[in-house]
Parts: sequence; structure tokens; C-alpha cells
Amino acid sequence: MKLEGGCYCGAVRYVAEGDPMLKAQCHCRACQHISGGAPNLFMLMPPDGFRYTKGTPKQFKRADLENAVTREFCAECGTHLVTRRPGLPAVVLKVGTLDEPSLFGTPKMAIFTEDRQAFHYIPDGMPVFEKLPPR
Repeated sequence: MKLEGGCYCGAVRYVAEGDPMLKAQCHCRACQHISGGAPNLFMLMPPDGFRYTKGTPKQFKRADLENAVTREFCAECGTHLVTRRPGLPAVVLKVGTLDEPSLFGTPKMAIFTEDRQAFHYIPDGMPVFEKLPPR
């Protein structure tokens, strides 16, 4: 599978190739901050198939957190593109940045539901996890 996408203003573009390793929604507070309040829809993609084709994203990592994730976003418009988590051999790609978001299909699970807000929708029958699913 070859996916293309980028930020809202077009300054940063990427290509992600390979089969998605996971399609999910995250309800954690960090994702709520980044999304403006909604759960974050994402897919895990193989890191060797991901590359930026235009521009260079700005990176942010909280210095006050142990094992903090690195967030990559457009310095011009602020669009959050990917997250990189220490020890996770995958790129956490944000679905809203895809040129064709319909290629995402549907999430297969909801994670960090301990932080879920009453207005967050989780489809009936979808597996839910208070934190991360067991490995």
C-alpha cells in the first residue's frame, strides 16, 4: 500500500509505503490536546517505508516526561503529522493528514479509553483498552 499526505498548508508532504500494522483511535489526553478535543485516528506504518517528500517537520518532545514521544508537525500551519514512540518500530501516522483518508477504512480498536470523554464515539463491538492492549 502506498499512502501520500501532508499538512494543511502543503509545506510538508510525505509518502508511507507498506501494510498498516494497526488502525486505531486513541482517547488519551495528549491526543485530545492535539486534535482539539476528539480522539485521534491513526495507523501504525513501517518506519522504513515512511519518508518526507517536501519540507522538514518541526519536532517536539516533552523534556519533563520519561520515554516521551516525539511529535512531528508543520512549523507553518501546525498540522500534527506523525508521532514516534521510543521502542516502537513504527511511525504513528495521523489519518487526517492523508490525501485520501477513506483509505484508512475503520479503526480496529480504541486505546487509552480511561481518558475518553462522554462525547467520544466508539463503534459498537470494537475492542477497547483502558491503556495499551497487551502485547
